[in-house]
Amino acid sequence: MLKSEIQKEIRRLSDLLRLYQHQYNVLAAPEVDDLEYDRLFDELLKLESENPEFKEADSPTARVGSDLASDLPEAEHSIPVLSLDKAYSAADVIAWMEKTDKNAGRELSFSIEEKIDGISIVLYYVNGLLDRAVTRGNGSVGNDVTANVKTIGSVPLRLPESVTLAARGEIYLPKERFEELNKKMDPPYANPRNLAAGSIRRIKSSETAKIPLDIFIYEGFFEQQPAEHRAVIDRLMALGFRLNPHCRFFETTDELREYIEQSSAERAGLNYEIDGLVVKVNEIAAREALGYTGHHPRWAIAYKFESAQGISLLKSIDIQVGRTGRITPVGRIEPVQIGGSTVSNVTLHNQEYISMLEAAPGDTIAVSRRGDVIPAVEEVLEKGGSPGWIMPAECPSCGTTLVKRGAHHFCPNRSCPDQLRGRIFFFVDKKQMDIENFGPETVDYLIGRGMITDLEDLYTCAYDELIDEKGFGEKKVALIKDGIEKSKEKPFITVLAALGIPELGKKAAELLVNAGYSTIDKLIKASEDNDIESLTEIHGIGERTAGIIIAELKRPELVKRIASLRSAGLRFEAV
Repeated sequence: MLKSEIQKEIRRLSDLLRLYQHQYNVLAAPEVDDLEYDRLFDELLKLESENPEFKEADSPTARVGSDLASDLPEAEHSIPVLSLDKAYSAADVIAWMEKTDKNAGRELSFSIEEKIDGISIVLYYVNGLLDRAVTRGNGSVGNDVTANVKTIGSVPLRLPESVTLAARGEIYLPKERFEELNKKMDPPYANPRNLAAGSIRRIKSSETAKIPLDIFIYEGFFEQQPAEHRAVIDRLMALGFRLNPHCRFFETTDELREYIEQSSAERAGLNYEIDGLVVKVNEIAAREALGYTGHHPRWAIAYKFESAQGISLLKSIDIQVGRTGRITPVGRIEPVQIGGSTVSNVTLHNQEYISMLEAAPGDTIAVSRRGDVIPAVEEVLEKGGSPGWIMPAECPSCGTTLVKRGAHHFCPNRSCPDQLRGRIFFFVDKKQMDIENFGPETVDYLIGRGMITDLEDLYTCAYDELIDEKGFGEKKVALIKDGIEKSKEKPFITVLAALGIPELGKKAAELLVNAGYSTIDKLIKASEDNDIESLTEIHGIGERTAGIIIAELKRPELVKRIASLRSAGLRFEAV
């Protein structure tokens, strides 16, 4: 094929795939099935890789994402990107409308739409091409997340007209997709918004591409601005943007009340989170005349739904050391009632999560408790003036310098006292070896006395020395010893899971044993041979899990611990 023919074919495939992407992501009416789409996509990908000079800037293959790292540079906004004034009742909104009419000197018409609980974004187009995508930031400067936003199927990379504009929108994660993904997250996210926020700020756009994000556009700023917001909406739709179908225009307060009641009733059935409604002046000239405060436009207001949240003060951020050495920041807050429970601690997951929230001690925060998820910070409502929180350099338990792996910080010292406590608590827990009478006080006492320095010491400890100690006595010591002896009867699957090897819980242990790894020796041999491939052939054991198991079983201290526990009488082979 001649070079000119190759360029022509790349252009044809690009145009065709852009059309199919628009039909699928925006119109929800695809003309071709997935197999045909994938065939065309692969064909274009092959041609582009062989002829990169002909790849178009808005190629459909850009949605796959790149593994090239970016540092999320800052970018200035060319339009005001402000917050909204808030109202908490229909009466408040009506009072605002009357005040706005008065300030404008005439009766105005208004629009009302759902306030999507997502990530605010501005898409800047130059001559019809997506030039950059910038987060709201502080309203003047945000982060350039163009590469990540390009992976979102419903974001047009090229418009059907050569226009220059800025489009404001909200990136969100559909609820049903969030529920699917969150089952696999460790730790789980408190809500779709936080997962979307974390995804859009990923360093690698290929990681963002794995999250099925979507977008609603709700505002457009053109070089030649239409006279009404209604016309702006029509123009955006004609250009191929995805808009929320529930936007309405009204002139009477009765229409407003009806919309609020209907939205409140139907909110739970939506496939995306909304936390309120937004009312805007329809007439653009009136908007310009009304202007802005330093915080919000005077021509729009947000009506906020009642929420299953609490508002509290973030007093401090402490860090906890887990049994694997993972460091978890925990927020200490003023006690607040949420869903019938008093919440005084909230998980903050890791440094990236805190940076995403821009949270610091002294901030006023919104806290949620959804389902069985640990209470978490939804958002920062008001800054308290403290600088951003930074993870300490050293472990609070042993003073070892922390290391970062992925999104989390870890203490690499396996002898760290907090890690030891965590390993023992996990091992004796009812869900693992189920050794009774080993509460936190007993474990702390034994560690403090130096009687236990690791798991194997549970089976060699001189428990009789405790008989005369306060809080023990003959009966309790006898119960402890009885629990230790009974634990030796636990099956191999239980023992294997109780070792606390990352990714190797009871389900994974069961899969390994059923696949033929019926003894610890077979697993250690697989580790010595670096046989990741054999483990990944087991349905349910992924490459990441297999790699971690193989790596962990190479650690001399773990192999030594297994040998000691085996000598103590624990079962390391399936019966």
